[in-house]
Amino acid sequence: MSPTPERRLASRLRRRGLDAPARLLADAHRPLAPLLADLGAAVGPLLGAAGMSGAARLLSQERPLDALIEALDAGEDHDVRSR
Repeated sequence: MSPTPERRLASRLRRRGLDAPARLLADAHRPLAPLLADLGAAVGPLLGAAGMSGAARLLSQERPLDALIEALDAGEDHDVRSR
């Protein structure tokens, strides 16, 4: 069973020492998440940003954002390879 995208993101953030700031920002921006997802979907093609669809999905739905927060809180660094 492969890790979810949220767990992979949490692992990457943790390896870079960004898990605490990411957790803080996820909570602080939760009310704005749907708006940020729409903005990311609109601006992504213009900037050519890779992975914008995944970020938009994460922000546009409550469950993936909650899963990311849970993964950051868990503090478990699973052996996750970049895909």
